[in-house]
Amino acid sequence: MAGPTTAERGERQKLESGPPRLPRLRPRPRTFIILLCAVVLAGAGSVWVLYGSPWLRVEHVSVSGTRVLTEGQVREAADVSLGSPLISVGIDEIEARLRQELPRIDSVDVVRSWPHGIGLKVTERTPVLIVENSGNGGKYVEVDAKGVRFATVSDAPKGVPVLELAVSRSAALRRFPEARLVREAVRVAGDLPAAVARDTGTVKVRSYDSISLELSGGRTVMWGSGEKGSAKARTLTALLKASPGARHFDVSVPTAPASSGS
Repeated sequence: MAGPTTAERGERQKLESGPPRLPRLRPRPRTFIILLCAVVLAGAGSVWVLYGSPWLRVEHVSVSGTRVLTEGQVREAADVSLGSPLISVGIDEIEARLRQELPRIDSVDVVRSWPHGIGLKVTERTPVLIVENSGNGGKYVEVDAKGVRFATVSDAPKGVPVLELAVSRSAALRRFPEARLVREAVRVAGDLPAAVARDTGTVKVRSYDSISLELSGGRTVMWGSGEKGSAKARTLTALLKASPGARHFDVSVPTAPASSGS
């Protein structure tokens, strides 16, 4: 039998070697330069739009969340430069200025409101106790739930008990500094049942474990320390219902409460 012809052998080699390879296309230098220029121009344009154009600049500052503070006070303390590029406004710097200038502010959320605004969402501190400042014309210092003294006011806020520190300068005070005792008083005020809190005129602190309440109608409550506040609150509520005519209540040991007087 005759072997394959030369033509058949050539066809077989083509099939075994697979499809022909296409030549590799190399980018031309001119194309690369054009692409590079396009990227540079796009970046420069974006920078100009953000920083140099008149389109994205601060035109107004909005304020929300104020209760005691005015929107004008917040804007003034924020000190945002109108007309400056919106992207360049320092969010952290604004927050720091507001906290420093207005201690009544507990937290603030500063946001860019594109294309022309800055938004300031303020959360003010809420007083849970006030301290009478006799050396400042009878004014009051407000104390929040964190024990922070944040504002001095001429009139006592309605429904906020007065904190009276009747602590002697002794070893007890050195062991528990005044700031710690204030925090304990705040802790007690936060644990009071709503009905009792409305009737509380004074929270008196003699020591860490001797905190008492003066209620309306001349009633008093020996609370003890700030520990076990929830249990003491429940016990006091039950005691007030069980002895409506009593004048003195003791829940310093909530498992062994007592009431007396009439």
